[in-house]
Amino acid sequence: MMRMVKNLLKLVIMSLIVMGLSVPVLAKDKFELELEKDVEAVKLVRDTKAGGYEVISAEELKKLVDSKKEILIVDTMPYEDSYKKEHVPGAKQFLFPIPIMANWDAKETGGKSMDDFVAFLGPNKDKTIVFYCGFVKCTRSHNGAAFAKQLGYKNVYRFPGGIFAWKGADYPVEKLK
Repeated sequence: MMRMVKNLLKLVIMSLIVMGLSVPVLAKDKFELELEKDVEAVKLVRDTKAGGYEVISAEELKKLVDSKKEILIVDTMPYEDSYKKEHVPGAKQFLFPIPIMANWDAKETGGKSMDDFVAFLGPNKDKTIVFYCGFVKCTRSHNGAAFAKQLGYKNVYRFPGGIFAWKGADYPVEKLK
């Protein structure tokens, strides 16, 4: 019994040593991390400019939600794999693809047409509409916001941090049963 415990202890110690040696190899330095932020920031700015919409932070969206003003929050992620599991309270789901979608493609929107999207958004072109997806690098929300702007909706926002930033701010989520 004692021999078995010693062998197990040796195995644990060896595993910790190997993990400790491999972590520095996997870790990125501060310059590499900053370069990643730079690439994401520039892409976000360019997507925002091309889409013609505004951006909103987690804190700003939370204040908007708490204000009880009429807004439409659109979760652009897959229904079963994401929206059903958790979403910003009050959000409705409309699927968009991750790659930039220059022209409407119903195969990429769960079979829904642009007419379906217009019906989903409603006739009030002045209402506040906020699109989000998972995180900054995800461009599903860009696609939704850009198409809403193309259709003439005026108060269109993208919440780039998405559900990850929302949860990171420790704000509540809704789940479907």
